[in-house]
Amino acid sequence: MMKRVPVLALLLWICLLFYVGTWIFLSGFLLVKVEVNRNSSCKDKPFSKQDSSHTEHFCWSEPRFKRAVILIIDALQYDFARFDPEIKDPRPFQNKLGVLSEVVASRPAHARLYPFRADPPTTTMQRIKGFTTGSLPTFVDVCSNFGTNAIQEDNLIHQLGQNGKRVVFMGDDTWENLFPNQFHRSLPFPSFIVKDLHTVDNGILQHLCSTVESSDWDVVIAHFLGVDHCGHRYSPDHHAMADKLTQMDQVVRSVIERLQNDTLLVVLGEHGGDSQKETDAALFLFSPSALFTVGQEKALQEVVPQIDLVPTLAQLLGIPIPYSNIGKVMVELFALGSPEDGSAQERRQAEALWINANQVNRYLDTYSLANKDLSPMILAHLKDMFLLATTEYKTLFGGPLAGGPEHSSRVQALIATLQLYLNQVREMCQASWARFHPLRMAVGNAVLATACALCFITSDFADVVGASYRRLLWIPVVSGTVAGGGFALWQFSTGSEVEVLSSLGMAALVSQLSFFWNFCRRKATRVFVHQPSDLLNATADAAQQRPALTWPSIPLTIFFLRCASLFSDSYVVVEGRVVTFLLSTLAIYIPVQMNWAGRLLLPFEAQKSAPPCLPLQPSTPAASSSYKKESLTLLGCTGFLVASLYSSHFFHGCRDEQGNCKPSAFLTPLSGLRDIQLRNFRYLLSVSSVVAWVCLVRRWMRHYGNMNSKSPAVLVARCGLPLVATFVSLYWAMSSAPAEDFGNLQEVVRLALLVFPRAVYVLFGLGVAVVCWDPLTVFLKSRKEPAPSLLPPTYRASTGVSLQAELQHLIPHIYQRMRKSLRAGEREGAGREDDGQPTMEAYGLGTVYSAPLLLVLALLGLVLAMLHPEGLMLSFVLLLLQACAILHMHSAATSLSTPGSRAGCVSVSWAAVLMWGLAATQFFYSTGHLPTFPSIQWNSAFVGLSEVHAGHLAPALLVTLNTFSSQILFAVSCPLLLLWPLVCESTKAGKRGRRAGEGEDGEEAVMEMKLREDPDRFSTALLQLGARYLFIHGAQLLASVCSATILRRHLMVWKIFAPKFIFEASGFAVTSVCLLLGLALVMRVDSAVSDWFKRLIPAHSR
Repeated sequence: MMKRVPVLALLLWICLLFYVGTWIFLSGFLLVKVEVNRNSSCKDKPFSKQDSSHTEHFCWSEPRFKRAVILIIDALQYDFARFDPEIKDPRPFQNKLGVLSEVVASRPAHARLYPFRADPPTTTMQRIKGFTTGSLPTFVDVCSNFGTNAIQEDNLIHQLGQNGKRVVFMGDDTWENLFPNQFHRSLPFPSFIVKDLHTVDNGILQHLCSTVESSDWDVVIAHFLGVDHCGHRYSPDHHAMADKLTQMDQVVRSVIERLQNDTLLVVLGEHGGDSQKETDAALFLFSPSALFTVGQEKALQEVVPQIDLVPTLAQLLGIPIPYSNIGKVMVELFALGSPEDGSAQERRQAEALWINANQVNRYLDTYSLANKDLSPMILAHLKDMFLLATTEYKTLFGGPLAGGPEHSSRVQALIATLQLYLNQVREMCQASWARFHPLRMAVGNAVLATACALCFITSDFADVVGASYRRLLWIPVVSGTVAGGGFALWQFSTGSEVEVLSSLGMAALVSQLSFFWNFCRRKATRVFVHQPSDLLNATADAAQQRPALTWPSIPLTIFFLRCASLFSDSYVVVEGRVVTFLLSTLAIYIPVQMNWAGRLLLPFEAQKSAPPCLPLQPSTPAASSSYKKESLTLLGCTGFLVASLYSSHFFHGCRDEQGNCKPSAFLTPLSGLRDIQLRNFRYLLSVSSVVAWVCLVRRWMRHYGNMNSKSPAVLVARCGLPLVATFVSLYWAMSSAPAEDFGNLQEVVRLALLVFPRAVYVLFGLGVAVVCWDPLTVFLKSRKEPAPSLLPPTYRASTGVSLQAELQHLIPHIYQRMRKSLRAGEREGAGREDDGQPTMEAYGLGTVYSAPLLLVLALLGLVLAMLHPEGLMLSFVLLLLQACAILHMHSAATSLSTPGSRAGCVSVSWAAVLMWGLAATQFFYSTGHLPTFPSIQWNSAFVGLSEVHAGHLAPALLVTLNTFSSQILFAVSCPLLLLWPLVCESTKAGKRGRRAGEGEDGEEAVMEMKLREDPDRFSTALLQLGARYLFIHGAQLLASVCSATILRRHLMVWKIFAPKFIFEASGFAVTSVCLLLGLALVMRVDSAVSDWFKRLIPAHSR
């Protein structure tokens, strides 16, 4: 009986080891800046009480403005805000916000436009946190962006409320989550519906002007999302972007008209990303009263860091600067008076900087006492600089006001010193807030490395491991659990905090060491005599000469070179093309290696190179013909695979580092195309691809007789699959244009955009449930035959084909017990001339395992394609053809390596598994994905979801399915590598002759029924395949972890290496889960086949 539970349990244990190692490494790698939970207050005066500069009507500084209007236009890049009159034919995003440049040109003392830069990597939550707290965001905040927990650090919103300011908010509901119960009045709108361009903006417009005209507010914050959503849905070059920017232009104009002299207007862009275009937004400042000193316009700074806005707004509004701020005030906003009164301007600027520096120094003192991650030497240097500035400030402004050129020059030097101090504080924090935990990182690396070694041993010694599940699985699991629990108990008994990660690390390492110890103890002698099961890389002569543990050198060398290349930022940037090259190289290597071994063009002598598990076979003309066909198949599939791999570059996206690279036009959704004819052509191409997807799968099932049965699974293939394809096509038709284009049918279209995807989800769920419940697609037929022509039981693989083709798919017997029982019945009735003998035909039995797996993959592929832009359906069809090419190459190579029967050698070569793993990575890039956060296709989060949904679980699941579609499809379909050579053997049996594979009774089970002849070997083959596939992806994860560890101080660590690690870790998690599901489906089919045989064979014949 097949060992189903032990195989899945062992692979699950290996996956858990990878998860634990990744989690431990994450806890020591990702930036974690400890938050200082203290708040500034008016009582914390940075000056002495005797200082005459303080009066009772302000807090830390005298407010220049009583009120402020802050308009946040999401994704307002600096290029969108500039107006260039020299552009004669502006693009949709150019020269649409003319009001900003008009006001700056006509009223230079009242308005300025700055580039507004955030510290990458950023997301919306990070950006909001940055320009409200004044603190640098950390990389770990990316993971919190979609949970948006409340901000605990001191911030502008808290300070405004604490000091009696009435804050009115309207717009993006992220603010409500970050600052709960802190607004005087709040009008939040759902922010995560990327396809919705108008709900948030229109909701703001209904209240903004009336609110500004009223007196029931001190600060108004309005966060618009239409520009950002338009960019995500259509791209900046769409006419909808021009409409949105024009609308924002009108909004700014209307607000400017309603402002009073004591009010400050701040218009800023908020965006998330890691490229300079996405970190450089626009910042526009305006006030009806003079804001800047006339005549000093050219002395303004060019780029404003986002955290500098925090101390600037705090001092302009007269509230304390948030406690954790490390930003620097924009000193040009504090130069009051005319240019002739230079001393007053300099004094005001020095005072603003002094208040700012005092607050930053206090924060550094507090932070350095609680945490030791800041450099003591740099802290001492900064402390000396601050003390010198303090002494100079008190000397200059502590007594009666002085004047003269010498005094002015000293004040200017003080201003420069304070600015230098604040700049160096920011640089120190940027460099030091990589709070790594070296021990945890080392333990994570160790756990991952030993997990990879365990995978390799399990794959190469699967028969050894499979024979000792108790010692090699249960003993390590129990010992690891005891060790982890004992370590946690020791921590508890000593009074220290129980660290879950430490206990898990101890459990993982002990369980791994226990496995290695038990393996070496029981099977050490077999290590030196073990023969690798990789028949693809064995040659006729080298098989007897090479050491037993020699690896398949070329494939694994290619693989380890790829892993080593993950240490190069240049490689990661162009990884999509490099993986294509490596996969093509490996594909070409296979026929070259076959030819070098003398197995490609002519059949080799069986006496010299037949594997020990196969009987010697003579070389015959029939065998030569079959050999020639296999060689042509191998060469043809290799050529097609290489051509299709390079054709897939048409679907690639582009990173910011790739310069002039242009992303694929197929990544643009149909709704983003302005040319109607092109849109229609693209839609027809997408629908044709859907039809091709369905027809290819159904034709394969029909060819092998899996469409004859009346089982529920066949009903899914006949009806469910076409229905899913139809609903997907209808959904694309409805989403191909904005709802406004449908006139009075807008509500119907919106309803259809919800109904069609949900119908796809329901049909997919029902289809998978039906296949799991009854996966067999076998049609059994019995009839009476005349006694003189008594026949043994036969099982046909297909119908509707010629007699010769039918003989090629003929299965003489399916199970030894059935054959013996029926033959016993034949002998009993042999003396009766009139009586008939039952002959049973089983259609589709030869593909009983692969048919349900392929059916589930067909349904899954359509669901995943629906989550992508419509044009990428062509890429999915290309994936199907590439996968078929790899499978046929693997089948042909296996056949050429083992001519004749392969009943005793069930194995998948390293080269085939490596090609499968590289294909998963290659297709990741062929669907426009990149290992960067801005490249995530957020539109998929709302396919079939309404504007109001509970939580973020469903959108997160849809985004995960979209991002890791390739890993999901290739992991679930991984068992096909084991099944496909047996399926393809059906076309070779007829040409090799019946005698070549006859058993002792003159009959031999063919195709996938061979797997049932030796359940233990079947279990071992599945274990080996799963372990090898996990090793391929686990080694890539380990390489990514090692690169992040070694290069953690690299300039590009947070832009390239950290995102690559996050995507690699997430991809491994998805791959491992889907691999287990694919293997579990095969085991479910095996269980159903066993039950089917029990029902088929009479009880008295068993």
